[in-house]
Amino acid sequence: MQFRSSRPAGALLLGAGLLLTACSSGEPSGSPETEPLSDPSKVSVERLVYPLDPYRTTKEQIHSLEKAQELLTADCMKRYGFGYKTAAQPPSPSGGTSYRYGLADERTAARYGYSRPGVSSAQKRPEESPLSPDERLALDGPPPRSTPGGGLERPPLTLEAQRKADSGRTVNGRKVLVGGCGQEGHLRLYAEKEKGVDLLFVFGMESEAFTRAQNSPKVAAAIKAWSGCMAEKGYRISDPMESSRSLGLNPESEADMGSAKAIAIARHDVACKKQVDLVALWYKAEVGFQRELMEEHAEQLALFKTEMDERIKKAAAVNGG
Repeated sequence: MQFRSSRPAGALLLGAGLLLTACSSGEPSGSPETEPLSDPSKVSVERLVYPLDPYRTTKEQIHSLEKAQELLTADCMKRYGFGYKTAAQPPSPSGGTSYRYGLADERTAARYGYSRPGVSSAQKRPEESPLSPDERLALDGPPPRSTPGGGLERPPLTLEAQRKADSGRTVNGRKVLVGGCGQEGHLRLYAEKEKGVDLLFVFGMESEAFTRAQNSPKVAAAIKAWSGCMAEKGYRISDPMESSRSLGLNPESEADMGSAKAIAIARHDVACKKQVDLVALWYKAEVGFQRELMEEHAEQLALFKTEMDERIKKAAAVNGG
């Protein structure tokens, strides 16, 4: 079974854009462990524990992997005679789950409304020195060729395949790699040979469990009850994950999202979630579905962990750790 998600890899933002790859919308079946791992009435959402947590990479590990990939890319560029400097990595955005079920914290709602403290949408990578045309070609490879069907050729998915592919271009007497050194840096770390498990396998399992839980009868009923509670306060909204434009707020404006109006709505939002026990029901269902998926795909999950551990060790070695 393949799990796929339309969300970008990296931070775990379980919200809009989740793909459901199995047609299960009922309650999770019974298992040896039927109780959740945390009590949502006693801990905040970002401190909730999930069965798949041990398979997620930490922020430190992600930073190590990113650094190693940059160094491997620079190593490739040296072969073409370029002193490519790795870009300084900006701080990774928070991978927390504070908004996993929409706004759910009373203090955050009362202070910030729907604005996100400490999260800047304007955060950018540091500016890099401009590259010459030959440097850019070595780094990115030539533009992908068109296919007979009108599409574009996909880049090689393994290091072995990349080295066999012919780009038809050279730089400083060396054949340019399809996908360039940037692709080689990625493949040397993640896919030297045919990979066994997709890099987004666990990410997809989390998305699957989240969506199954959202569509389960008890959670769906709680979401409907929450929407009814909001309607009683004068707000027409049906999706707890979408709480800006539907409420007359501008998500592009931090000032608007943190205004007195936004704070008033946010407080009602959180109060309604508590009234219908939405977070606790959703969390319990998600934990149950994660356990079901883990049991169903135990062999692939074990292989994923082995492969990821190997990549993390490789990254540490590349980084000189």
